[in-house]
Amino acid sequence: MDIARYSIDKPVNIWLMVVILLLGGILAMSKIGRLEDPAFTIKQVKVYTSYPGASAEKVEREVTERLEIAIQQMPQLKEVTSVSSPGLSEITVEVKSTYDSNLLPQVWDELRKRLRDTASSLPTGAQDPIVFDDFGDVYGLYYALSAPDFDTRELREFARIIRRDLLTTEGVAKVNVTGVQKEQIVAYINPYQLAGLGISFPDLAALFEDNLRPFNGGRIKVDEKNVRLIVERAPDRLEEISNLSVVVPGTNRSLRVADIATLKLEPADIQPVHVRYNGEEALTLSVSALTDVNIVDVGERVNAKVEKLLQELPVGITLTPIYDQASVVDESVTGFINNLVMSVAVVTLTLCLFMGWRSGVVVGSVLLVTVLGTILVMWLMDIQLQRISLGAMVIAMGMLVDNAIVVAEGMMLRMATGSTAKESASFIVKRTQWPLLGATVIGIAAFSGIGLSNDATGEFLYSLFAVVLVSLMISWVLAVTLVPVLGAYFYRKGMGQTAGNEISASQRWFKSALLGALKLRWVTISVLFVITIVAYGSFGMVKQGFFPPSNAPLFFVHYWGPQDRDIRATEVIAKEAEARILAMENVTAVTTFIGQGADRFTLTYAPKSANENYAFFMVRANKLDNIPAIQEKLRNKLTDLDFDANFYMERMQFGPGSGAKLEARFSGPDTEVLRELAEQAKALLFADGKVKDVRHNWREKGFAINTQFDNYNAGIAGVSHNDFSQTIQYASSGVQLGTVQDGDYAYNIIAKMGKAEDTELQSIRESQVWSTQQRQYVPFTQVSQGLELMTEEMRIHRRDRVRTITVEAEPGDDETAAKALARIRPLIEGIELPTGYSLEWGGEFESSSDAQKALGAGLPAGFLVMFIISVLLFGHARQPLIIWLVVPMAVVGVVTGLLSTDMPFGFMSLLGFLSLFGMLIKNAIVLIEEIDLQIEEGLAIRQAIVEATISRVRPVSLAAVTTILGMAPLLFDAFFADMAVTIMGGLAFATVLTLIAVPVLYSLMFKVSYRKS
Repeated sequence: MDIARYSIDKPVNIWLMVVILLLGGILAMSKIGRLEDPAFTIKQVKVYTSYPGASAEKVEREVTERLEIAIQQMPQLKEVTSVSSPGLSEITVEVKSTYDSNLLPQVWDELRKRLRDTASSLPTGAQDPIVFDDFGDVYGLYYALSAPDFDTRELREFARIIRRDLLTTEGVAKVNVTGVQKEQIVAYINPYQLAGLGISFPDLAALFEDNLRPFNGGRIKVDEKNVRLIVERAPDRLEEISNLSVVVPGTNRSLRVADIATLKLEPADIQPVHVRYNGEEALTLSVSALTDVNIVDVGERVNAKVEKLLQELPVGITLTPIYDQASVVDESVTGFINNLVMSVAVVTLTLCLFMGWRSGVVVGSVLLVTVLGTILVMWLMDIQLQRISLGAMVIAMGMLVDNAIVVAEGMMLRMATGSTAKESASFIVKRTQWPLLGATVIGIAAFSGIGLSNDATGEFLYSLFAVVLVSLMISWVLAVTLVPVLGAYFYRKGMGQTAGNEISASQRWFKSALLGALKLRWVTISVLFVITIVAYGSFGMVKQGFFPPSNAPLFFVHYWGPQDRDIRATEVIAKEAEARILAMENVTAVTTFIGQGADRFTLTYAPKSANENYAFFMVRANKLDNIPAIQEKLRNKLTDLDFDANFYMERMQFGPGSGAKLEARFSGPDTEVLRELAEQAKALLFADGKVKDVRHNWREKGFAINTQFDNYNAGIAGVSHNDFSQTIQYASSGVQLGTVQDGDYAYNIIAKMGKAEDTELQSIRESQVWSTQQRQYVPFTQVSQGLELMTEEMRIHRRDRVRTITVEAEPGDDETAAKALARIRPLIEGIELPTGYSLEWGGEFESSSDAQKALGAGLPAGFLVMFIISVLLFGHARQPLIIWLVVPMAVVGVVTGLLSTDMPFGFMSLLGFLSLFGMLIKNAIVLIEEIDLQIEEGLAIRQAIVEATISRVRPVSLAAVTTILGMAPLLFDAFFADMAVTIMGGLAFATVLTLIAVPVLYSLMFKVSYRKS
C-alpha cells in the first residue's frame, strides 16, 4: 500500500486522526492521574504474635520457629525474615515478584489460613498471630497536629473530629492517627491492707468484669409498645468504679473500691510512641488516597477541608503539613511538563535553524501531536503522569523526531529536484517506511529489559518502557502519514534547488574526512578498536551507584540507644537532640518520633518497627544543597549527647530499596559466635576510617532479673505461675484488672502498689503472693529462690529460618557505596568463618544486583528481537554484522561523559546505555539501507557508500543534536542526571560511529578499496 499517496489523497482521514490525538491529549492532561513516583506493590506483610513474659530465645523457639515452618511451605514465598524479642515475634513475609497487586489478597488469605491452622499448636499464653497486610499503604498527605494550650484528652478529641471529617472527603481511602497518648485508670492499693482483707486480684478483676460490661435490662409491653429496659451507668467513670463494692472474704461486710484504693486517671507509664513537631507535643494524621485518583485533586480537597475544620475548632490548633505529596507531585509534574515544553521548543528551533522554518514547523508539529497522543494512550492505559513516565517522554524525544526528520528531509530534497509533493512523499515513504519501522521496533526492544523485568525495580520503571513503546510507535505512524500531508502544504516544488551536484562547505569538509577514513580504513578501525578497549578499561574509574538521593529537601536522623533502654529515657535524649537540630542554621522543621518510625509517607520509605530505644527525626532543610553541610555539623553535635548510642543520617532515596547501603550478613546457629563475627567485622570497618555509622542489628544484650519461681514450695503453698506473675506485675509496672470504655476510647484499669519507701526490688521481695488454692497470701520469699541479675538477647534476627546478624555501615561522604564496598569487601571476607556459618552481602549491592539480574533476564529476549529484525531487514549476514560490530563502541562516549561530569554509573545510567543501542542501531540501519538502495538503483558501490553517507549527515546529526538538547533539562533532575549524561555523551560519539565507522566497515565487508582515486 502507498501510505504517503493515500494520506495526501485522503487528508481528511489523517486530520481526523490528528484531531483525535490533539483533543484527546488535551482532555487526558486534565483527567490523567498524577503521582510522585510510579506505583509499585510492596509484596510484604508483617505477622505479629504476642507471647507475654517469654524471653527472646523462648519466643524464637516456641513461636517464631513454628510459624516460619508453616509460612515456608507457601509456594508463593520469596523470603521470610523475623525478629524475636522478649514477648513478641515479628515476622516479615515477602512473596515472589511475579505476584501482582491483584493476586496478593489471595496470597494473604492463604497465609492467614496457614497461621490459623498453626495457632492451635502455639504454647499456652501465646496470642493468635495478627497479619498486617496494609504494611505497604502510602500516606502521602502527612500532617502534624499540635495544640500547646490544650491537654492530651482534648488533643485526642480534635484528632478524632478531624479524622472523621477527612474520611468523608472524596478520594480519601484511610486516615491514620499516630502519637495518641494512652491514658489508664490506676488503682493504687496498699499491699498490706489488701493482704489483711484477703482480697485477691482475681476477685477485683471479676468485680470489674461483672459491673463494667453493657447490661441488658429486658423489655416490657406498655400500651401495645415494645419498651426496652436499660440499666443506666454513672456518667463519671472514675466515680462509677470508686463506688463498686467488694465483699470481704469470710465476712458479710463489703467495701467500696475507694476504701481500699486511690483511683487516678493518668498517662500510661509506657507509651507506644511519642510524636513531636518543632519542639511541641503533637499527633500525626496521615492520609492515603484511593489508587485510581489524582493525588493533586485529593490534596486540594483535603487541604480545603482542613482549613474549614480549623476555622470551626478552637483557636490555638495547628495542622501543619510534614509531607504534602500533592504539592510535591504538582510541582514535579509542572516542572516536567515545563521541561517537556522546553524540549519541544528547543527541538523545533534547532530544526528551524538547520533545516529551515518549513521543516521545523513540519517536524515540530508532528512532535507535538506525538506527545499529546502519547498522553492520551497513557490515560487509556491507566499510566499516570509521574517522574518515570514524564522522564520517558523526554528520553524518547530524539527518537521521536528521527522518523519525521528522515521523511521530511527526503521529501524536501526530492521536491527540490522538481518532483511533486505526492511523488516525493510516495518515493521517500516507500523507500524508508520498513527500515524506519524496523529501527523503531529495535529502539523499543532496547528498553524491553525493563518491560520484562519482574522485580520491584522493574515494576517501578515499567512506565518508562510503556511510554517509549507508545510514543515511538505513534511517531512512526505520524512520520509516514502526517509528514507527507504537512509537507504537501509547506514544501514547494523546486524549493531550495541548487545547481548541479553542488554541496555545502560542511558537506565538502565531511566528504574529505570520510574519504580519508575510507582510504585508511585499517588505521580507522584500529583507532576505533583501541579507544574502545581503553574506554572499557577506564570503566573501572567511573563511580558506581544504584538510585540517587531524592531531590526533596528532607533527610532522616536515626537514634538507637542501648537495646534495653526505657522509652522514657529515650524521650529525654530525643528532646535534647531535637533542640540541637532545631538550633541548626538552615533547618526549617523537625518531626520527632520516639519509639517507632514515621508512617510510610512515600513509597520508597520503609518505616521502622516499634522499639523503645529508637527515635526518628525527619528534618526539613530550607534548600536541598544545604543538607550535606547540616548533616556534617549535626554529626558532631549529636555524638556527645549519648556515647552509648548510635546516631546516623540517611537521605531520602529515589526508587525501591532502603536501609543501610553497606550490609554484611553472617548466618549460623550460635548467637555468641554470630556476635563475635559481627564484632570482628565492626572492628575492620572502624579501622577503615572512611565508612561511617557502623553498627549491627542485634544491638546490645539487655539486663533481666530472674525472680526464680520455686515450683516445689509454690506447689505446697498452692501458688500458681499466674498468681506469682500477678504479684510481680503488681509490685512493678502494675497488673491489669480490666478495661472501661468511654466513647471510642478504652481505658485500662491497672492495679499498682501504693507508694512505698522501699525500692521496687525491695518491694518485690517483701510482697505477698495470693494463693488461689488456699485463698490466702503467702510471703514472696517462700515461693521464690531469690532475685538474680542476668543478661539476655533482646533481638534475635533470622533470615529464612537461620539466625542472621547484619553488620551495617554507610559509605563516606565523598564516595559511593560501590567504591566503599570494593575496598572493605576483601577485609570482611578475610574473616575466618567456623563450620556451619556463612557470609553474604546485602544493602545497595544486593538491591543493585537483584535489579540488574531481573533486567538481565529480559535482555536476551530484547536483543534477540533486535538481532532478528536487523537480519530480516537486509536478508543478508554482512549488513547486520556491521551494525553489531559498531554497537559496543558506544561505550567510548558513555565513559567520557560520566568521567568528565563525575557522575556515577547507576541503574538509570544502565537504562540510558541500553537506549543508546537502539538509537545507534536505528541510525545504522537507515544508513546501510540507503547504501543498498543506491546500489540497487545503479550507482557504483564506491560512490554509493559516500553519497548515501553524505545524504544521511543532516538527518543523523539533527537527530543527535535534538536528542542531546532535549536531554539538557534532565541534567538538573537528580533522578535522571546520570542517564542524561550517558545518553548525551554516548549519542555524540554514536553519531561519529554512524557516519564514519559504518561506511568504513561496509567498505571492508564488501572489499571496496579507496586507495585509488
